[in-house]
Amino acid sequence: MMEFDYSLDFKNIDFRQHPELYRVGKGEQGVLLVEPYKSEILPHWRFKTPDIARQSSEKIYEMFLAYLEQDDFVGADMARKFIQMGYTRSRRYANHKSGRKYKTNPQKETSPEAQLQARKDILPNEVDPLKAESAAIFKKKWIQAKTNEKYLQLLTKDNEKISSNGNNKST
Repeated sequence: MMEFDYSLDFKNIDFRQHPELYRVGKGEQGVLLVEPYKSEILPHWRFKTPDIARQSSEKIYEMFLAYLEQDDFVGADMARKFIQMGYTRSRRYANHKSGRKYKTNPQKETSPEAQLQARKDILPNEVDPLKAESAAIFKKKWIQAKTNEKYLQLLTKDNEKISSNGNNKST
């Protein structure tokens, strides 16, 4: 599995012009880095209420389909990642009103032991049914996107292209 390549010069790479540099990575890796897609999709990404989440997920899914129509795998994958992130973030806020899962940020801890301890220090759940509904709306669209036949074909084609160059990558 090839991780998302965070070493690239994201400020200066246009991934529409250089799709060969794109790596899917795991989950939502790179969702806020890959241009011009980030700038195209991010303005539509919202989940505050179920109505807003519905509008947002539908708009981003329309963009996903438009990217597929253009055989633009990078754009489609980025739209899929934003939809997935709509699900995971609204789910986080459904469980934790502040949006923070941990009492302290594990990524800011300097030692592996402190990071592990911070990950055990989870704030209590405060279930917000509206955010849970927003999460369900995004989850439905995420499943539609990640199981879309044309998306899966382009993903397979992209994986084969990367593999033929001696690399592997994951979804």
